[in-house]
Amino acid sequence: MNKIKELPGEAIVAATQAPSITNSFRAYMQRVRGGDMGALPAVLGLLVLCAVFATARPSFVTAINFANLFTQGAAITLIAMGLVFVLLLGEIDLSAGFASGVCAAVLAVTLTGMGLPWYVCVLAAIVTGVVIGVVLGTLVAKVGIPSFVVTLAAFLAFQGLVLVLVDEGTNISIRDSVIVAIANRNLPPWLGWALYAVSVAVYAGVQLLRARKRAKRGLVADPLSLIGFRVGVLAVLAGLAVFVLNLERSRNPALVSLTGVPIVVPIILALLVAWTLVLRRTAFGRHLYAVGGSPEAARRAGISVDRIRISAFVICSSMAAVGGIIAASRASSVDPNTGGSSVLLYAVGAAVIGGTSLFGGKGRVLDAVLGGAVVAVIENGMGLMGYGASVKYLVTGSVLLLAAGVDALARKRAAAAGLR
Repeated sequence: MNKIKELPGEAIVAATQAPSITNSFRAYMQRVRGGDMGALPAVLGLLVLCAVFATARPSFVTAINFANLFTQGAAITLIAMGLVFVLLLGEIDLSAGFASGVCAAVLAVTLTGMGLPWYVCVLAAIVTGVVIGVVLGTLVAKVGIPSFVVTLAAFLAFQGLVLVLVDEGTNISIRDSVIVAIANRNLPPWLGWALYAVSVAVYAGVQLLRARKRAKRGLVADPLSLIGFRVGVLAVLAGLAVFVLNLERSRNPALVSLTGVPIVVPIILALLVAWTLVLRRTAFGRHLYAVGGSPEAARRAGISVDRIRISAFVICSSMAAVGGIIAASRASSVDPNTGGSSVLLYAVGAAVIGGTSLFGGKGRVLDAVLGGAVVAVIENGMGLMGYGASVKYLVTGSVLLLAAGVDALARKRAAAAGLR
């Protein structure tokens, strides 16, 4: 009862009344007014950007451009997923971009230079990412060097390592059909619909199971009407996406047909689900949030802070490896610029724009997906409008600054409301 008395008036209503869509909405709005906006700014920004680009360039909403958005933003999104784990600790990894380049170079060298099977090469690239993460995490957690300094040094070193692996600037072509297909091929239309049906069914099952467990424990559970609304929204949006992606996108279907969901989509979905479960349903995930919120309090609670920090860097570098594989697949080659240029900036920007806090303790893997979508839409839309790299950087930087500002203001409001 003491906890309920401390809540604002509207929250008391939401906490004491029977669960319903109306009460759930009121509780959500109360959290937003208290500073907990979650992914709302990213979603609103994505809608606004899509509306602006669709109005300015009707070609933005064509099926072929819709498919391009997924392949263009895939590598950035995957790297951003890994960065979420490091940002949750209040740390940073400035080497994630070139780490993806190093892993991509390992893939290319073992695949083209050594002639190894594609699955061995993929494993070698991911193991390289794991080793990088262990080294970086150990230097930060055990030696005590600030993550900014460690990863900045790695950022510089990995540029040289990429040059060594690609023989001082050689462009290594990738011709393996399986690797090239990852970012350049599509699922058969029937498989896209099957994936859609399974995804919606699993989401509905998880929502119902969660509500049932909460009800058994005497906790407030989401009403069936709200669960049905969520499942319905997902079913409609995902169904429209699959329908559009299954349309013929080729200008000459008689020569080559382009239909189906890009292969990178189920890869991103699988990793999104897996890492979300890790953060929400495992002791490691709870410990990660605890360390990000207060390392000293986590240490006193018996949590191995050093182990959590090293694990976060390992996950970050491993996801950078996956992003590097996707980037190499899309370009069908690896060169000294793989993982360089704006890759790191866009990946960090994607995580922060999506709602992950730079101060630690707040964020979800879904934030990386939403932020990656925003970055991809800006990059794609600006390109269609004929703007150069200078305008793209200005707009993306402004959006990142706005997202960081929203996060800072939200934290102040939450502190003032006594929620932090």
